[in-house]
Amino acid sequence: MSADIEKIIEKSQQTCASTGNKLTSKRKKVLMVLLNSAVPLSAYDVVNQYREQFQESLPVMSVYRMLDFLIKEKLVHKLETAGQYVSCSHIVCDHQHETPQFLICDRCGSVKEVGIKKTIIEELEHSIQNTGFLLSHKQLELHGICSHCQTRST
Repeated sequence: MSADIEKIIEKSQQTCASTGNKLTSKRKKVLMVLLNSAVPLSAYDVVNQYREQFQESLPVMSVYRMLDFLIKEKLVHKLETAGQYVSCSHIVCDHQHETPQFLICDRCGSVKEVGIKKTIIEELEHSIQNTGFLLSHKQLELHGICSHCQTRST
């Protein structure tokens, strides 16, 4: 395991402990699968990668429960438009996290997590509230072409 991933896992264990929860061995391994992936993964992809990396099988329903746990602990994000999961890129940060915005490349599938400034989110929330709509989930997913894919096509 790389030093970076070890540091992320250690911080993840601390995060879970601070909320009175435990990052079990299997939850940790699911998180490691996502940390080792360059692209978002579906629950079924996680099952397959888990089997390859750890020579163990997990039922997909167990993976969904583990992913839900990791989301609640703010260690993983679900990309709603794709039905896939990515590890949070701010696990080891000590600052207050901003609302996530995901830049999703439609060619290579890479995802970049970028925080949205609090003032921008407050403006959006105010605008949305004026319509009578009650916002239940604050996350933006924007699709396009990443800089790497742009340079490859020229």
